[in-house]
Amino acid sequence: MAELGYTALRAVRNGARWRARASSPLALGLAAVLLAAFGVWALRQADGLRDDPSARNTALTDGVATSEVKGAVADMIGKVFSYDYAAPGRTSQAARASLAGEAVRQYEAIFGKVREDAPKARTVLSTRVTDSAVTALTGDRAAVLVFADQRTTRTGDGESTHAPAMLTVTAARRDGHWKITALDTFTAG
Repeated sequence: MAELGYTALRAVRNGARWRARASSPLALGLAAVLLAAFGVWALRQADGLRDDPSARNTALTDGVATSEVKGAVADMIGKVFSYDYAAPGRTSQAARASLAGEAVRQYEAIFGKVREDAPKARTVLSTRVTDSAVTALTGDRAAVLVFADQRTTRTGDGESTHAPAMLTVTAARRDGHWKITALDTFTAG
């Protein structure tokens, strides 16, 4: 009788092994299908994240590039919005070197009156960027919010006035250098 119990136990074990072997390819196949489905789902989710505009905005992730844009724009704004009636060529040269596209027309609309009035009043305008923020940086294009301090001095009587300025700048890297391609000033009112 004990032998019958042992034989039955051995048959049960052999049956379990046979079922484990028989179901193993099925389990592996099912696991492979589930993993493939998860892979497809994960790939679609990742693509959706990459398509989000904030994911392409390297101003949020690349400190070096953001700092480079801020420095270049601050330098250009300081030069193109400063004017000495006795040496107008410096500002014109800076504008030619720094502005491109729509910014040339926008600059003329903003700064034309200064060039016209400065020689008569013998004024010197100096602009210094006090702060800026890169709001978007995608590849070779950037949008920058600029805060500046402008000081106008009449050389005849030495009288000075200060005024804050705020503008948005669109810049593009061309031939390895940043250029201002669009300007927009904020006016009170």
